[in-house]
Amino acid sequence: MSGQPNTRLADLFGLAGWSKGELARQVNRQAAAMGHPQLATDTSRVRRWIDMGEIPRDPVPRVLAALFTERLGRVVTIEDLGLVRHGRTGKRQGGGSAEHPDGVPWAPERTAAVLTEFTGMDLMLNRRGLVGAGAALAAGSALSSAMYDWLHTDPILSADAPVIDHPLLHADSAGFDRYEAAPIGTEEVDELERSVEVFRAWDAARGGGLQRKAVVGQLNEVGGMLAYRHPPHLQRRLWGVAANLAVLAGWMSHDVGLEPTAQKYFVIAAHAAREGGDRPRAGEALSRAARQMVHLGRPDDALDLMKLAQSGSGDEVLPRTRAMFHTIEAWAQASMGKGQAMRRTLGQAEDLFVSDKGDVEPPAWMQTFKDEDLYGMQALAYRTLAEFEPGAAVHAQYYAEKALALRVDGRERSKIFDHLSMASACFIADDPEQADRYARLALMSMGSNSSRRTWDRLRQMYRLTAEYANYPRISELREEIRQALPKPKGGRGGNTAQA
Repeated sequence: MSGQPNTRLADLFGLAGWSKGELARQVNRQAAAMGHPQLATDTSRVRRWIDMGEIPRDPVPRVLAALFTERLGRVVTIEDLGLVRHGRTGKRQGGGSAEHPDGVPWAPERTAAVLTEFTGMDLMLNRRGLVGAGAALAAGSALSSAMYDWLHTDPILSADAPVIDHPLLHADSAGFDRYEAAPIGTEEVDELERSVEVFRAWDAARGGGLQRKAVVGQLNEVGGMLAYRHPPHLQRRLWGVAANLAVLAGWMSHDVGLEPTAQKYFVIAAHAAREGGDRPRAGEALSRAARQMVHLGRPDDALDLMKLAQSGSGDEVLPRTRAMFHTIEAWAQASMGKGQAMRRTLGQAEDLFVSDKGDVEPPAWMQTFKDEDLYGMQALAYRTLAEFEPGAAVHAQYYAEKALALRVDGRERSKIFDHLSMASACFIADDPEQADRYARLALMSMGSNSSRRTWDRLRQMYRLTAEYANYPRISELREEIRQALPKPKGGRGGNTAQA
């Protein structure tokens, strides 16, 4: 017992709207359903958890996580409740532990347990049809400051050290889709790695909505596999699979608007990659979180994360990966109207991209960053800058056209984004006829894609059509967009077409 209030639990308790007595009854009922009928919690115990920082014994933290997850409609972990015994109970950002918001970075032996708990809760939300979006995103500066020292130290696999009593082998089951730990071999890991490629291709073609649950389920199973101690070479590969699946789960979550869930998966991916000794992969996971921040209108947070992603990726990062990092940084700079900095950063990206001789096989997660992806990001950066400097629109058109000429590999979502970048640039450049053509090409493909991000980008383009609303073709286009836009859910800002 710390003697200090558990502010994390108190905040979530306030959101849930229970009384202390009601929460005690809910705990007893849920515990019985989870196979612990002997548990007898009362109001005084709940008061001690909240007001005195007492951490209850297992299974109560897991029971509470399940209750709050269901009540709030989003994943709530034991860490979120401030119920992990690591000396920072209940302290929140700004309350004495700002250097470690949300319990990150956590101890190495916790990574598989956190991964399994979080995915189990996410799957529970999927089964019950809850939304899972009602949480706050941590600021990029808070995340990067928390993870800086951790990411910059040499990654050391726990598998490389002698183990007498591995904590995960004796951990009580989390009770949510936990894969039973058992040894696996090379063939099983091969299959897991191939499944990542299948999921990645599906996401690129059709968006994250249709396969997100399958990816989360696969990641949950891999977390269980990691609880068993494999030979070091297999353990490293399993951590790599976990990192790749966590990035995909994060990207798919971002793609469908589950932003706090996405951010958590990106952080889990960074941890998993570092556990496997792959610092470039950890950096790329954080760069995804940075892209998410730009999309959500927080470019300053994105730049904080990109500094960490670039500095923490180590010396093994390939030039093409560094080029990709620079395109994200440039997009953030464009979002802030920093045209000179954006052009300089894009120039660095181009130089790095062409300097990659291809003599080193890129990792699987970088094999989709091709010429067209560089052009697509350049188009997006210039299109974004054109909101501040209309003259930049012509450059956006140039790069979008180059990207579209190369889009032949079935990555339909990227093609939609390029069409929207081109349409927006054409509107800004006072070419509504061309803009109408590209907007309709995007709209034609969006119905078969589950990406909410494409609709978000369409809304940005729709705003530019207002100036041409008296043109018959544009008037028709505006009406078609209004009819096609999904109805907003949960009050997310900016989800309705206006202007």
